[in-house]
Amino acid sequence: MFEFIRSHRRWMQLILLLLIVPSFFLVGIQGYDSFMRQEPELATVAGQPISRAEFDQAHRNQLEQFRQRMGAQFDPAVIDTPALREGLLNQLINQRLLANVAVDNRFSVSDETLRNTIAAIPEVQDNGRFSPERYRQVLAAQGLSPTSFEAGLRRDLAVARVLEPVGQSARAPAEVVSALETALTQTRTVQLRNYAAADYRSQVSVSPADIQAWYDANKQQLQIPEQVQVQYLVLDEAAATQGIQVKDEDLASYYEQNKSRFGDPERRRASHILIELAPGASEDVRKAARAKAEDLAKQAAADPSKFAELAGKSSQDAGSAAKGGDLGWLAPGAQPGALDKAIFGLAQGQVSGVVESPFGLHIVKVTEIHPAAIKPLAEVKDQITGEVRKQLAAERFSEMASQLNKQVYDQRDSLQPAADTVGLKLRTASGVTREGLLPAANAGPGSAADSPDAALLDNPRVRQVLFSPDVLREKQNSGVIELSPDTMLAVRVAAVEPAHVPPLDKVSDSIRAKLLDERSAEAAKKAGEAALAADKANPAAQPEGFAPAVTVSRQDPKDLPRPVLDAVMRLPSTPLPAYAGVQSGVDYTLVRLEKVEAGKIEAADRERLAQQLSGAWGQAENEAMIRMLREEYKVKVLPGAAEVIRGEQPQAAG
Repeated sequence: MFEFIRSHRRWMQLILLLLIVPSFFLVGIQGYDSFMRQEPELATVAGQPISRAEFDQAHRNQLEQFRQRMGAQFDPAVIDTPALREGLLNQLINQRLLANVAVDNRFSVSDETLRNTIAAIPEVQDNGRFSPERYRQVLAAQGLSPTSFEAGLRRDLAVARVLEPVGQSARAPAEVVSALETALTQTRTVQLRNYAAADYRSQVSVSPADIQAWYDANKQQLQIPEQVQVQYLVLDEAAATQGIQVKDEDLASYYEQNKSRFGDPERRRASHILIELAPGASEDVRKAARAKAEDLAKQAAADPSKFAELAGKSSQDAGSAAKGGDLGWLAPGAQPGALDKAIFGLAQGQVSGVVESPFGLHIVKVTEIHPAAIKPLAEVKDQITGEVRKQLAAERFSEMASQLNKQVYDQRDSLQPAADTVGLKLRTASGVTREGLLPAANAGPGSAADSPDAALLDNPRVRQVLFSPDVLREKQNSGVIELSPDTMLAVRVAAVEPAHVPPLDKVSDSIRAKLLDERSAEAAKKAGEAALAADKANPAAQPEGFAPAVTVSRQDPKDLPRPVLDAVMRLPSTPLPAYAGVQSGVDYTLVRLEKVEAGKIEAADRERLAQQLSGAWGQAENEAMIRMLREEYKVKVLPGAAEVIRGEQPQAAG
């Protein structure tokens, strides 16, 4: 048979061609192309796909921006939420959409606009003006060429023009501004009467049958989610510091090395005579300035008592000359090198020779010396002990962290060996779920919610690790979780308790309390509604049981609960008095509106309000425009988008 194939190769090629070509018509060239490409698509804009690879790249860039902005506080488990991923996908869709609109409508940007935009970027300016050299340096640091950057910026500016006219022309209608102004400034005088649910608790009852009926009808609400009992190790500053002893010789050595920190350094008060000399001055100018300075130095040295008079007449430092050349109190290192050396090298009352600095030529006189005052070791011993202990703890923390990283992997089914080796206490807590920590009543003994480590165990990264397959199902040690530079955890699941509905006897007390609350609130509401009906039937009658009147507004609610304030502000202003009833938590409140007064607003505040409303109005119009364009350009969000929003990794092609 193989000999036949070799002898009739051209015939076999024709037969294979006849077999393959029809398959394109059966399967479709598009299906074949998809098979070859194997690139998941998340959405399409006018038929153009947004791929998973595009999203992943944008997602990595976004997280890196958060990492750079937040530093050590960055926690991807907290930041990288479904809402953030959905928002990012919508950004990509809108960018592609607006780019298509810009191309289809031939939006362009002039060279002048491009130049002005670049020149306005602060990073490429030098002393407030565009610097070509700085521009090239900034682009080179980002791996960009001027050509590619300008092409991208021109494209972005053209895209921005799609929505720019909408936002710029948006103005909130005058009647909207006026209505909101009235709502914000109007004051209302009201009286309140509260019907507290607690006052009716003794009038209601709950039977065992009521509890059983509620339990049977609401088991889903009572379900306790899957929870784990956790064994864990905490390595933090307290653990690293425990047991550290600081020796007296270490304290003495640290004190000697850092003596200058424990007291006031030497300070000197000095005066000077300045002869200005520019750094680029010619040789003739330099000679003339030095000759003048040396002459002044001789005069000052001959009679130091007249230094102030000489400085007032001859110093070119106008600020100090008016004060006899006085520079005030100076600390070491605060002046340029030669000048600092001269000031701290003179005796009190002594005058220097000519000293050159970047400011010019100086003649200096030290007028007063305040010697250094160093605190004795005994006075700063506690401070030094704390600092040395902290240094030793930092070194020990690093060693313990290395040991912990190694030990948690050496014996994966227990944290006890790691605890023994590193010197940490093995701790246990229960009631940790995927979503958070259970209340102590549901978690049982050793509740994580009641633990001093509750914040650590409730950290999203810790919970994510606990419910990962290796840790949850295989009960293996986790790796070391670094929550901050000085706090590390290693965790292990000791036991898993599946989701379940607790038996009735465990929850009957809480059900009873819930039903009592509901029935007390209902009784309070009925009493309040009866009183409300009576007040509305006879509004002119003298009100009974109401508290003294208060005047409130939306800007000054006087501690009124939000539902009560909303009820007050919604009541019609005529006729008065007007009544309303509102449920506020478990209580019921009657509202009696007595007076409505218009508020006042300054012209500047009114203009600011109009601007803020116009900005919000423009944003709303932009969003409406985006929705309209999405329909016009047939934007479709594909099923694969749900996976990336949930944070699921793409499955490998089979």
